[in-house]
Amino acid sequence: MLDKTLTVILAGGQGSRLQPLTLERTKAAVPFGGQYRIIDFSLVNCLHSGLRRILVLTQYKSHSLQKHLRDGWSLFNPELGEYITAVPPQMRRGSGWYDGTADAVYQNLYMLKRSGAERVLILPGDHIYRMDYAPMIAFHMQQNASVTVACMQRPFPEVGLSGVLDMDQNSRVNTYGTLQVQHQVDDDDVATAQVSMGIYLFSIDKLIEALEEDHDLAGSSHDLTQDILPRMVGDGGVYAYQFGGEAGRVSQDRYWRDVATIDSYYDANMELLDPVPSLDLYQPEWPIRTHHGQNPPARTVPGVSGSEGIFINSIVANGVLIVGGSVQHSILFPKTLIGDEAVIHNSILFDAVKVGDGAQLENCIIDKGVVIPPGVRIGFDQESDAARFTVSPKGVVVVPKGYRFRS
Repeated sequence: MLDKTLTVILAGGQGSRLQPLTLERTKAAVPFGGQYRIIDFSLVNCLHSGLRRILVLTQYKSHSLQKHLRDGWSLFNPELGEYITAVPPQMRRGSGWYDGTADAVYQNLYMLKRSGAERVLILPGDHIYRMDYAPMIAFHMQQNASVTVACMQRPFPEVGLSGVLDMDQNSRVNTYGTLQVQHQVDDDDVATAQVSMGIYLFSIDKLIEALEEDHDLAGSSHDLTQDILPRMVGDGGVYAYQFGGEAGRVSQDRYWRDVATIDSYYDANMELLDPVPSLDLYQPEWPIRTHHGQNPPARTVPGVSGSEGIFINSIVANGVLIVGGSVQHSILFPKTLIGDEAVIHNSILFDAVKVGDGAQLENCIIDKGVVIPPGVRIGFDQESDAARFTVSPKGVVVVPKGYRFRS
């Protein structure tokens, strides 16, 4: 069952709403949770589900992602037919780059046809969740489905503009597309809709047929959600698989986030600091794999002022050094340095950020390698912050990679 399933991870997204975090990297390569990259969650789901043939379709600013795959995910054995392979646009079926999710898969049909697979599992590379795909594959085979869509119930206010589905009592999808109903929601209203998670399991023959038909259609946006799935529903072979119902080893937390904006990304990170986090990173039977650099353990050190280096309710990665500073409700990635009497609160600091003595950060995301000069205050004056940095609608200040403060 699993050895006849080929996995395709779509990881070429530009992630424009996550800028400036995606100015230098694709969305799937954005750091998350103190030591991970977003794509680690899809990859580790494959690993624990027993899927060992994975194509990662890359495109936008993919160097950081490809380096991460090389350093952290070179664990499969090619002699056993196992692989994680990054696939940039090959231009085998035209002279253009990937133009939509369906076109990205279409341009690699030759790899699908020669794989010997009977099924193709298509995954987003930029969502945060844990899922055992094996029960979904078993469900797909039991229903003899053309395509199975993983879905979950979401409140109407959180439902997007597409990917909403309606199904019968046998989980056969009757309609798939855009939510047309304008629904007024009050405090007592718990109305929900079934929404696609962007996880699709195709029978390979049906997928090839649908992609070749879509390629020749004038006016198609070549998107799996907007074009391929709505047309296939009419044939009666589309089924819905309810996320969180699997009987696999992963805990049933039903956690899923599409961190598409600065605020949703920030919130998903901060949720990890809750007393009982929605996403449990510490489940021993489902560890999240990533690349770990060779760094010394994290350490707190008294500063010259006599202040003790402390951190409270924070995630502190290896290589972090807190020299007399205070870190509260924050996430520090590897090799971060916090100076004497610096105060970090409700913030996320990427790799190798250096915070000078007496600096203060509140509600910030500081990208990799930025040096914060001594005494600088960020996150306290929105007008001043907005003149220099990106400030999200909820007031999160983002200092981009490579930013240099004036002397």
